[in-house]
Amino acid sequence: MDPSSLQSPELQNFLNQQKERAMINEMVGKLTSACWDKCITSTPGSKFSSSESNCLSNCAQRYMEMSLMIVKRFQSMQ
Repeated sequence: MDPSSLQSPELQNFLNQQKERAMINEMVGKLTSACWDKCITSTPGSKFSSSESNCLSNCAQRYMEMSLMIVKRFQSMQ
């Protein structure tokens, strides 16, 4: 393999996209786990109850808001 090909813009772009996908997948996994543990307190049936649905929605929204706030804070520190 040609070492100069490791520095190509196309490869760097691809690697950045893969890193972003991995970070998104990790965030979704953490969000799912945290909100599931908080909101689903009994054995789930075929549908979520309205309180479970509301809890999951609110939990996911708060998780995303906090994640964005943390990212913005780190960006402002740089």
